[in-house]
Amino acid sequence: MQVYIKVPEVGESITEVTIGQWLKPDGTYVERDEPVCEIESEKATFEVPAEESGVLKILVKAGETVRVGDVIGQIDTSGKAEAAEQVAAAGEPAVETKAESITEGDQQETVVKVSPVAARILAEAGIAPEEVKGTGTGGRITKKDALRAVTEKEKSSREAATGITPPPKAGPPTVAKMGTDQRRTRRERMSTLRQTISRRLVAAKNETAMLTTFNEVDMSQILRLRKAYRDSFQEKFGIKLGFMAFFVKACTIALKEFPAVNAQIDGTDIVYHDFYDIGIAVSTDRGLVVPVIRNAESLSLAEIEKEVARLADKARQNKLTIEEMSGGTFTITNGGVFGSLLSTPLLNYPQSAILGMHKIQERPVVDNGEIVIRPMMYVALSYDHRIIDGRESVSFLVRVKELLEDPTRMLLNV
Repeated sequence: MQVYIKVPEVGESITEVTIGQWLKPDGTYVERDEPVCEIESEKATFEVPAEESGVLKILVKAGETVRVGDVIGQIDTSGKAEAAEQVAAAGEPAVETKAESITEGDQQETVVKVSPVAARILAEAGIAPEEVKGTGTGGRITKKDALRAVTEKEKSSREAATGITPPPKAGPPTVAKMGTDQRRTRRERMSTLRQTISRRLVAAKNETAMLTTFNEVDMSQILRLRKAYRDSFQEKFGIKLGFMAFFVKACTIALKEFPAVNAQIDGTDIVYHDFYDIGIAVSTDRGLVVPVIRNAESLSLAEIEKEVARLADKARQNKLTIEEMSGGTFTITNGGVFGSLLSTPLLNYPQSAILGMHKIQERPVVDNGEIVIRPMMYVALSYDHRIIDGRESVSFLVRVKELLEDPTRMLLNV
């Protein structure tokens, strides 16, 4: 009997998905409920399990876009595991890539063998196959080799971001031709997530009357609190006390006082929310995603920090669900982690406002007639002027500033 593998419904209003990768090669035996395929929607990646045990036949290749309900594969339930194992034992056909190298003035060409899955992983990470050492038969690059290369690249990027430069390591000879410059162009299809980000950013610019107001926050008191209670906080709650918890808490208090900032436009109606679901922008290898902290107004600083850490970890592992990324009422984005001193964040449409955090920098300021050095942060509030007036936007940001500069206000809610 043939059992068809169809694209499941993955969320409201989502009609198309992209085949991310097949987790099992064509012709192999799969067990019931075993994941066989990954599909990428505009918001997240999902695994498709086998409905029955049998031999897998792939009908749609990885990278192709299909509609919800389309047939992408089938399972022959009469197939035998022994026969399929023979197919699997033969392994996937290797993809061959050619690389040029220069040795003692002679230009040579070498062939690098890569499994199809490994080739896709390397392509998405922007890693050339000739930069990876293969451990498979005949030097073939396996999926494990590709994942290890991606991990090493991410580690190097993190070290570079923190200012720690790793020692140089030997790599393949530079590809170049004597006396000439070699220029290359690489083209790759935009991921479904990147296409969605593009559409929403354009919508945020074209369908809203967006303005941005700025202020600056003296972070002295928050830095003092973090230093004084850092160890005891982590010992008691098992999580570090960061900056995001303070900003989330300050915003929920200010949103209660200025409900239009937490509202949104629906046709000719304004929809006000009496709950505060705060989106936290997280940068991943696949693009920017915005998981949501539900009912943030009811959470303590420790609970907020734990939820931020949980959602950010799931985002970077590409394991966020549709529910975890839907329905936010207000968003906070932190460009300061990348060194941004000032920016105008784009609205997370259809939300009406977004707060941008930035880098903390010591600057001279006037305090009681004296010039002193303070750790200052610029903050930016972008808002939809159709629903939020200038008075509300400025007053909201001033209120956030007051709460951050005197954190005891947040504890007393005054």
